[in-house]
Amino acid sequence: MQVATYFFITVDLLLAVFEEPAVFPLPFLATSIVEVLCLLAFFGRLVHFSKVTPLSIFWKDTKNICVMVTIGLNLIDLIIYGALSIAEIQSVRWSRVLRPIYLINFAESRQIRRAFRSIRNTLPEIMYVFLLFMFSVLLFSLMALQLLGKRNLKTAEGEPYFANYLDVVFNLYVLVTTANSPDVMMPAYDHNPWYAIFFIAYIILNTYIFMSVFLAVVYNNYRKHLKNEIRKLAYMKRRKMVDAFNTLKVKVGSEFVIKEDKWKMLVKLVAPDISNSHRELLLRVSDEEQNGYVGKDAFIRLADLLNIKVITMKTRKHPLESWMPHVYKSAWSRFIRRVVQHKGFVYAYDGIILVNAIFIALDESNPLISNAEWVFLAFYLVEILLKLYTYDPRSFFAKNQFWNWFDTLIIVAALIATIMNTSLKSVGQYSSQQVLDIVFIIRVLRLIRIIDSIQRFRVIMNTLLNILPTMLTFSGLLIAIYYVFAIVGMEIFSGKIRFFPENSTDPYAQECGTSALKDSAFAKSKYCKNNFNDLGSAFIVLVELTVVNQWHVLANGFSLVTHTAARLYFIAFHIVIVILIINIFVAFILEAFFVEYSLEKSEVETAIEKKIQELGMAVQEDAPPENLVENMESCETDAGTFGETTQKGLMFRIASKRYRTVDALLQRMFEAEIPPGDEGPPIEDIVNLSPNDLYIHNPTFDTAA
Repeated sequence: MQVATYFFITVDLLLAVFEEPAVFPLPFLATSIVEVLCLLAFFGRLVHFSKVTPLSIFWKDTKNICVMVTIGLNLIDLIIYGALSIAEIQSVRWSRVLRPIYLINFAESRQIRRAFRSIRNTLPEIMYVFLLFMFSVLLFSLMALQLLGKRNLKTAEGEPYFANYLDVVFNLYVLVTTANSPDVMMPAYDHNPWYAIFFIAYIILNTYIFMSVFLAVVYNNYRKHLKNEIRKLAYMKRRKMVDAFNTLKVKVGSEFVIKEDKWKMLVKLVAPDISNSHRELLLRVSDEEQNGYVGKDAFIRLADLLNIKVITMKTRKHPLESWMPHVYKSAWSRFIRRVVQHKGFVYAYDGIILVNAIFIALDESNPLISNAEWVFLAFYLVEILLKLYTYDPRSFFAKNQFWNWFDTLIIVAALIATIMNTSLKSVGQYSSQQVLDIVFIIRVLRLIRIIDSIQRFRVIMNTLLNILPTMLTFSGLLIAIYYVFAIVGMEIFSGKIRFFPENSTDPYAQECGTSALKDSAFAKSKYCKNNFNDLGSAFIVLVELTVVNQWHVLANGFSLVTHTAARLYFIAFHIVIVILIINIFVAFILEAFFVEYSLEKSEVETAIEKKIQELGMAVQEDAPPENLVENMESCETDAGTFGETTQKGLMFRIASKRYRTVDALLQRMFEAEIPPGDEGPPIEDIVNLSPNDLYIHNPTFDTAA
């Protein structure tokens, strides 16, 4: 159902590619039929959701109301637009800007809604700073008008300089982004050098102080509301685990517990994919004294234990040890394996990779440099073969051994491409270096392996990996906002600016199809392809506006072909994306780094990690694979007595910490401060908790983080 929902949401959003103004035009009838099908799918999803939700809750949920209202508005707009099209009356598809509502408000988009809630909750606090910032811009604009407006100065394009108050406000707002610096200052500076003091004071106050305050306010509010969300999740989880315990508990002696057989049945139901060995390990953690039952405190931790990815592994002989035991166990064979397992072997090949990177940067026309590539390829092939000789191939190419797969695929691709390139050159049918250049670029990526082996670099890499899930959330958020601005931009600016090939004979080809842009910076910069004539072009323009550089040239160009008020569209986009969304993303990255550094310093071990160590069944996180392979034992298979490693060769490995999300780490840090007996407030109060609420048992987040 989730896949189907996202499929129809994607189709509905992509309809703008085929609707006028279109990248690939389709008849209105075709796009309208597809849109009606999407709306029916959305309505069906709502009906399905209502069947599994109490009606009193369903009708109180604003998400459902928003989706239903949007479906109705889309249908009304579609009918009106179709009727007017039949009557050959031009109209606007105003409801297309509502399509991102489906992406946000369906139950499957919880993370995107959380990001929008962060924006909504941040707005009241940031509004005061923004109003003060705009007051400063307006005040400086008035001062600039009085100082420079009556001096008959001209810009580099020959236009009047600071003669109109609205133009002054726009130019000084652009100066905050530094996009027009120092151009906007030069006419005044040329007239009198002392005017530079005015612009320097303006930049210090608005660009450096106010923009830093924006980031500080956004970060503070984002952190506060994020931790409130985490607090709700932590208490909600604990409350529901207590309810589950109360449902299953029986009395043994003077305390309530859950019997072992019922505990196993529960774990098998909620986690059917884990093996018997993994399940027994969890039971050992929950029932340390092996009493045959699990207590309340241990049961409450069950959800956390199931969330820890434990890789069950078995020791197996190398195939060569079975086929040729005398050769594989000989003195020279053991020596080779010891060399490969030594850290010096890794460092030696790191050095070879660096030298290879230097050779790639040198002139390829030199035969010595060109032929050296074969030497490096030989080194890499020897490395792979030695590792396969030392480590069991099934372990070396296990699904969690990313770097082994990466290295092998890069080397094989480089070998094939080099052979093809040399063969084609030898027969004189091919002289381009493009194939080999691509392989060279890919091979340089092996340098990432060196970065991963350095601890401080690893912190940065871990953070980048941790923020990938949230990057997807912010991508959905950006797509939704971009889509709204793109649709609005296409309705306002479509067809106003056109692009012509260089050999075009159109009289206005150099002016982007309109005389209004004659001698403008927009036309002189050859920005004609930056237009809103279809969804793809609109998105490219919005990306350019996000980068900020030269955004005032784009804004002025579109205002020349429409109206000066069109600048408000570009200012609004800058405020929403650059000032708000980008700052929230920066706030998240800051929080991610703080949490990651805390984790690296604390080296906290969970109960399950300790138990694996106690049982002597642990595999170190960064240990070489040797002859350990992932145990493919199914949940129905019982293989021997748990803990008999000498008979069974069973080992466990905790999945790398680098793949834990920042939200999970924050939740873990908060829960560590909650006393074991604290069940938290009732569920109704948990849902309504705000950042300003202080539950009597709550720890402070400043202490936790």
